[in-house]
Amino acid sequence: MTSLLTFCAAALMEIAGCFAFWAWLRLDKSPLWLIPGMLALALFAYLLTLADSPLAGRAYAAYGGIYIASALLWGWAMEGNRPDPWDVIGAAICLVGMSVILFGPRSLPA
Repeated sequence: MTSLLTFCAAALMEIAGCFAFWAWLRLDKSPLWLIPGMLALALFAYLLTLADSPLAGRAYAAYGGIYIASALLWGWAMEGNRPDPWDVIGAAICLVGMSVILFGPRSLPA
């Protein structure tokens, strides 16, 4: 459960950091947006190191499902783009995959 919370926090930081760059380049916002963007991206990277996984690749793969669902929620909350049924189905598939990676039984130590 700790990994899920860590992944959710990491997703928020990654999306916020990337959105700051998007705002600067695509929405003509001030370059000052880059400062919190870079801080958010650094915090994102740090948070991923806290995931309860002995392997970085497995942690990143599991994180991907959370990121996808979070990105759709960000688009809805921050940009007013409500996910359509295909978005919801795609995110659900990714979350199932994330669950298999994160919670699947392991017969051999990682």
